[in-house]
Amino acid sequence: MQESGRWRAPWPGVLVDEDRLADPLTRACAALVFAGPNAVLGGRTAAYVHGCRSVEPLPVHLVVPYGHWLRTRPGLEVHNARFIDPDREVRDGLAVFNLERVLTDMLCRARPTDALALADEVLAMVDPGGREAYRKLIAQRLERRRDPRGTRRGARILAVATGRAESPAESWFLWRIVDCGFPVPEVNWSLRGPDGREVRRLDYAWPQLRIAVEYNGYAVHADRTAEDAARNDDLRRRGWIVIVVEAEDLASPGRFEAALTRAFRERGADVSGRARGALRGLRHRDPDERRVRAAG
Repeated sequence: MQESGRWRAPWPGVLVDEDRLADPLTRACAALVFAGPNAVLGGRTAAYVHGCRSVEPLPVHLVVPYGHWLRTRPGLEVHNARFIDPDREVRDGLAVFNLERVLTDMLCRARPTDALALADEVLAMVDPGGREAYRKLIAQRLERRRDPRGTRRGARILAVATGRAESPAESWFLWRIVDCGFPVPEVNWSLRGPDGREVRRLDYAWPQLRIAVEYNGYAVHADRTAEDAARNDDLRRRGWIVIVVEAEDLASPGRFEAALTRAFRERGADVSGRARGALRGLRHRDPDERRVRAAG
């Protein structure tokens, strides 16, 4: 079967059915077989095993003890860590870090957009009444983290996460708003009429200032241009300032940033002294990881 091409070897000594080669769980299982019993899934791949879909799970992220023989190679990101066992669990037959360890690591190490998207997704899995307690649990893990690098940035990102974003794209744009130095908005805020019924759900809102940002950068808006325009006009008649942004504003926020600055000024809120880059920080990469990558 290997000679016929039906089975492939992603890494030496491990064969995978070609039809399942791109499946993240199959790749994760193959990586654990290749690495041996001391390895555990971490980072993006572990998040996927826990049911999260806001971050890309491949290449497989493995965590091994210091001194382990395995090195980073194509399709496999290898990280070294101490104190693996306390956070190890088995899920779907796979050795994986628990979700609290995964989120804590991602807050410190991942791109801030990915970290915020994952934090929003994990908080959304928690009952709304328990979200603040769960946030406090993760904050305590950040405070107790033996490696302090990235923990302050991680704490800032965690504080912004709400669990109310309905897609990774909404989390990414929330990051853009806050990273530009604006106050943290309400996410998917419910505007209600005099009878208490919901009139409109706003992507991002500062209710006291009656400023709203509507993000049209994902597929749900593709066939709703006229409907969205009518709803935005209705909001403006109700006294709201509505700023419509597109996907390209994520990469080039100049237009959106200027429009939001004008909106705050129109409402008498001075944002001229806002600090940009508050959520960005530096990506964490320890010296041992750099050596692992160089050796790989």
